[in-house]
Amino acid sequence: MFAIWVGTLVPIDRILVIVAPEGRESEAMLRLARVGYENVSGYLEGGIAAWQAAGEKVQTITSITPEAFAAAVNSGTSGRLVADVRRPGEFESGHVAGAANICLSSFSAGVPAAVDKNQPYYIHCAGGYRSMIAASLLMANGYTNFINVYGGWAKIKDTDVPVEIGSVVSLL
Repeated sequence: MFAIWVGTLVPIDRILVIVAPEGRESEAMLRLARVGYENVSGYLEGGIAAWQAAGEKVQTITSITPEAFAAAVNSGTSGRLVADVRRPGEFESGHVAGAANICLSSFSAGVPAAVDKNQPYYIHCAGGYRSMIAASLLMANGYTNFINVYGGWAKIKDTDVPVEIGSVVSLL
């Protein structure tokens, strides 16, 4: 899904630098070229480990387990909105009660205006891949008040968090 999400979220004329595990740089460039992204200026030799070893700043995304998420939601004291970045059809088939659907593809023109920078969020998708992309985009745009739910809906649905089916609630 890497190339598909790049094609959805990154302008085709953007100059890219690959940060990949050592030995996977060529594969990343090939996958990008297959969807029309040939404006790769290079790659970070040695990957993120080399970046860290050079003493460069690294930002991290806070994640919690589905069990900790369920406990916080069930306590009613978190004050956080649940943002589900799955596609509307996935959301309609089952979601955390009261969650808002903010499909990851809506980030193609930047962070959607309806996402309040001052509102605290829990963010999740189906398994964790898309929510980490959304979290990275939020962080790159100055958002800091969010927590990713590790494992996404695949794990959340096995907790005791209240669930709804249907009724898409969208911030957009």
